[in-house]
Amino acid sequence: MYKKEEIERIAKKRREWEDDVLSKTPPRKTEFTTISGIPIKDIYTPEDIEGLDYVRDLGFPGEYPFTRGAYAPMNRGRPWTIRQVVGVGTAKETNERHKFVMKQGQTGMSNDFDVPTCIGLDSDHPLAEGEVGRVGVAIDSLADMEILYDGIPIEKANHSFTINHPTLAILSMFLCLVEKQGVSFNNIRGTTQNDPLKECFAMKMFSFPPESSVKLLVDTWEFAAKYLPRWNITNLNGYPTRDSGGAVHHELGLTFASAIEYFDAALKRGMVVDEIAPRISLMWYVHMNFLEEIAKFRAMRRIWAKLMKERYGAKNPQSWKLRMHAQTGGGAYTYQQPENNIVRGTIGGMAAALGGVQSMAIACFDEALSIPSEKAHRLSIRTQQIICHESGIPDVVDPFAGSYYMEWLTSEVEERTWKVIDDIEEKGGLAKCVDNGYVDRMLTEEAYKFNQAVEKKERIIVGVNEFLSEEEEEEPEIFRVSEETERIQLANLKRLKEERNNLQVQKALDDLRRVAEKNENVMPYCIEASKVYATEGEIMGALREIYGEFKPPSIF
Repeated sequence: MYKKEEIERIAKKRREWEDDVLSKTPPRKTEFTTISGIPIKDIYTPEDIEGLDYVRDLGFPGEYPFTRGAYAPMNRGRPWTIRQVVGVGTAKETNERHKFVMKQGQTGMSNDFDVPTCIGLDSDHPLAEGEVGRVGVAIDSLADMEILYDGIPIEKANHSFTINHPTLAILSMFLCLVEKQGVSFNNIRGTTQNDPLKECFAMKMFSFPPESSVKLLVDTWEFAAKYLPRWNITNLNGYPTRDSGGAVHHELGLTFASAIEYFDAALKRGMVVDEIAPRISLMWYVHMNFLEEIAKFRAMRRIWAKLMKERYGAKNPQSWKLRMHAQTGGGAYTYQQPENNIVRGTIGGMAAALGGVQSMAIACFDEALSIPSEKAHRLSIRTQQIICHESGIPDVVDPFAGSYYMEWLTSEVEERTWKVIDDIEEKGGLAKCVDNGYVDRMLTEEAYKFNQAVEKKERIIVGVNEFLSEEEEEEPEIFRVSEETERIQLANLKRLKEERNNLQVQKALDDLRRVAEKNENVMPYCIEASKVYATEGEIMGALREIYGEFKPPSIF
């Protein structure tokens, strides 16, 4: 590092430069900030990273504190997993789309579910009308899961399920399918998102109250620790926090506060931190501020390492490594001039690659208009492939390391994140802060500030508040779910309920209620209910009878 006298010499020279050179050219605006509102100076020098210790704060890739990467070679060894979120209409339609994107080069399966499935309702529930299969696949039972995976070798794919409060039901159906196909639980690889608290304050697709949802999450962790050695038990997800208005430090701070809530509950149950931590992955938003996003990925690895080693005393170095998936932000896309989203996705994909993610999805350019078309899915996969094979970005590990600005910004993001974590802890933990509306108010205020900046043109969104099209825009070819989709799903569900053994279903649901009333682990009983084709809505309904239903607080 620079010696004190050298820092003073640089500071003196900088002041001279500001007075003699910089002052002669006025800036184009009075204040510069990142998209999260972090003030940016004209220039960064060794003064700004005076306290940085390379070994302590950066280290080498694959070594604590992992700022420069979770693994030694990073993408020089193995490129990131290419994922595209897939979920449309019925299980049959989604199965066909999965096979299409696999042919285009997708290397990991990622299942997105419709709103009724995400909130634990069957397709024939009155509240599901008009929403079946609209923004994801409708999965009501093991029968749908069987169709979803028809012709797809379960043991050869890496599976991801974007499901949270209904994780117990959806994971149970998947495990029943695995068992029916004669595949060992030891051989299946994948992830259930299983991050219930953020559903209550950000995604708003919840079922259970915060404390109950944490208890049920720990049930899945406990089960997986015994029977699913290669399964990522939770994919902590900062994505919806950012889409709900949060800045970069809210995205990280609230996600890590969720982790603290879950880990504390699991340890009270008697689990060991080194059994859990290596099985956690994290999912992040990729927003439009290119350099802030790279700094974010670097900062979050350092924060996770400190949490695991210093707070929880994890001994296994694998527990200290944060493994992450990133997806370019659909909320940063615009329905105006949608082709511009191709550029936005490329910028985000480059930031994720430079930040060192292990898995990536680039949101399709038509996402602001509809469920992605096949053309849009193919283009997003091709964008990742070009970044991977043509850009040269994966050839160097953490190439921005050592930049005065990047190192300062990485530390600034970390510092602001710890403030959010400490604030939540001082107020009783995340579950309490969700229940009383504190987090909702925080995100609402941040979203209001951002929208005000857009309305005043303090922040330019191309094609929205500046550089508008003079002529009427031609809508690109987009995918629409047909009304026939809902009719087919309802007919299939009706047939299932008529043909299954309903006495077996009722017995399985009664057993599930009894175990829930005793506050024991319900996961094995959810599997038994799934095995006899109890529906997701029936399983979730039985659990809601015991654990209650979340009622969002009034925040104003």
